[in-house]
Amino acid sequence: MSYSVGQVAGFAGVTVRTLHHYDEIGLLVPSERSHAGHRRYSDTDLDRLQQILFYRELGFPLDEVAALLDDPEADPRAHLRRQHELLTARIEKLQKMAAAVEHAMEARKMGINLTPEERFEVFGDKDPEQYAEEVEQRWGGTEEYAESQRRAARYTKDDWKRIQAEADAWSERYQALMDAAEPPTGEAAMDLAEEHRQHIRTWFYDCSYELHGCIAGMYVSDERFKASYDSMRPGLAEHLRDAIVANVARHAGER
Repeated sequence: MSYSVGQVAGFAGVTVRTLHHYDEIGLLVPSERSHAGHRRYSDTDLDRLQQILFYRELGFPLDEVAALLDDPEADPRAHLRRQHELLTARIEKLQKMAAAVEHAMEARKMGINLTPEERFEVFGDKDPEQYAEEVEQRWGGTEEYAESQRRAARYTKDDWKRIQAEADAWSERYQALMDAAEPPTGEAAMDLAEEHRQHIRTWFYDCSYELHGCIAGMYVSDERFKASYDSMRPGLAEHLRDAIVANVARHAGER
């Protein structure tokens, strides 16, 4: 049984030109020729091609591949042992690379590509990824989550500093509003609730009024989110929730 150069190229996933080159340099000379002078490859030739492609995949130059395969001291078992050793080493290297990539992915869950020092500079002692895993579990399959990931992955340290500065300024104004005893259903509170929604829309995803209302409920129902907002000022979580709900109602005709 013999095969044409085109058939072998198809089997091996290489080009006909590559096989011609291997023949010309003596690396893989086909065992037969047709009456018309066309190359014909035997099963033994295919075995040698498999060895060539294996070593090439591992990065060996063609002259070294030829030296390995034509070594009179080596038998097929020696090649198998060498290949096993090389594969094992490569697998270990790839596993280490995969682990490094996974760690990088974990570190960039929220797209925050900052060093620990930069994170502290931007966020202080707050952990910007505190709820990252839960957020991914709850909304990982939504368009909003995907959009927030795409945007956040592009942000630089300066972008995050601007985002945080805007959030801090909003927080100060909201606390001042509460200190002034403004009701959550008042215009001032609803305006700040709208700013809260617009901040999300500007930096993370298109936050509709309906979605904003759902998020507001979580600020109170989830103890961790509630504690985060109430740490700014006691009662802020519920006040903001009510202000967002009132703002949603105010814009009901726009949804």
